[in-house]
Amino acid sequence: MSTRSPRRAPRTLVPAVATGLAALLLTACGTTTPSTTATGQPAGTGGGPSSLQGTVTVLAAASLTESFDRLKHDFEAAHPGVTVETSYGSSATLVQQVNNGAPASVIALAGTAAAKPLDASMVKDTKTFATNVLEIAVPPGNPGKVTSIDDLSKPSVKVVLCADTVPCGKAAKATFAKARVVPNVVSQEVDVKATLAKVKLGEADAAVVYHSDVVAAKDAVKGVEIPSQVNTSLTYPVITLSDDAATKAFVAYLLSAQGLATVQSFGFGAP
Repeated sequence: MSTRSPRRAPRTLVPAVATGLAALLLTACGTTTPSTTATGQPAGTGGGPSSLQGTVTVLAAASLTESFDRLKHDFEAAHPGVTVETSYGSSATLVQQVNNGAPASVIALAGTAAAKPLDASMVKDTKTFATNVLEIAVPPGNPGKVTSIDDLSKPSVKVVLCADTVPCGKAAKATFAKARVVPNVVSQEVDVKATLAKVKLGEADAAVVYHSDVVAAKDAVKGVEIPSQVNTSLTYPVITLSDDAATKAFVAYLLSAQGLATVQSFGFGAP
């Protein structure tokens, strides 16, 4: 009897060992699948470099320049095989470019109204990721002595606005109508960054831009708040135009807690 016991041990252990090996092999195979988490990181890699490859072409409203530059940097660091190409401009211009065939994986706009002319057949998905409000930007020394929206009607205060055809211009027009103020406009610019530049260069006493632009400009300008009862709020949509894995991962990262925190650190509101 004692000689049989050693022979039985391998018979009972072999199935267990085989099962364990099979589980290990399945686990190993699972880690080679290029799946991504909700943050755009590959699942099960502990935040290491992913196997994603390709180029994500992002067209974004000018007001998103600084925040999307940061998102691009962080996403590319997590996914060395992916290049994120960004282009910024007025939302109206970006939509027109896409409709005319400009290559784009993702388009992010200032205000949902800006998306209405976009060819709906191209849209794969749409999600809201931020909000924004208007604010008055003045030079650090505030030579025009602007302390409220009412001051923008003074003949001595040179005011610059966005063009009426772009979201920041339309929002400013609505705000002035609610405030019953007729501003002393000396120039209207193609987008919000060009509008803000006039104040930075000392060519204007005030510009109506987004709160996020004042935050991004740091010490280059000073912000004067516009009361909420007359202010205009915009909702920012991100529109997916491609089904490839890299594009989906970038949008997932933007909509993740980390991505939203990055956007909000530049003065945008929560969606």
